[in-house]
Amino acid sequence: MNIERRSVILLKAVMAALFLVLLVFQFLSFPGTFAYNSQQHPDQAYLRWPLTFLAGFCILCAEVIVVSIWRLLSLVQSDRIFSTEAFKWVNAIIWSIAGGWLVLASFTAWVLSQADDPGMPMVLIFLTLSVTVVGLLMVVMRALLRQATLLRSDLEGVI
Repeated sequence: MNIERRSVILLKAVMAALFLVLLVFQFLSFPGTFAYNSQQHPDQAYLRWPLTFLAGFCILCAEVIVVSIWRLLSLVQSDRIFSTEAFKWVNAIIWSIAGGWLVLASFTAWVLSQADDPGMPMVLIFLTLSVTVVGLLMVVMRALLRQATLLRSDLEGVI
């Protein structure tokens, strides 16, 4: 078994574990934390459901990304990564990043308008910029995939 095949298998195992952790966060950790905080701080109880929804949506975006990466890894295993099928999974990743970015940027703007301490806004600004970079990198990677797919189909046409 070559190193690439082992790497794909290991990455799939890690992605499965990540998906399970995301499910725990989505359905247990965040809703439980927000419920507890609303009981401990009744003056902020109105934030419970909006924060639960926003966190759940962002985690759903991450889950879509994990599933899409899994499918792309399957295409790598079957040597079909340079096919049109890969584009739908790359597009799903890009749209999920865009959706998560929109929520994160909106939340960051809201926190900036409310903040009296620079700590949390700085962390959120860093996260927003990081997600921006990853999203733009994925757009570039999609363009590279498109070029490689065209080159491969041209090469197959010649052979």
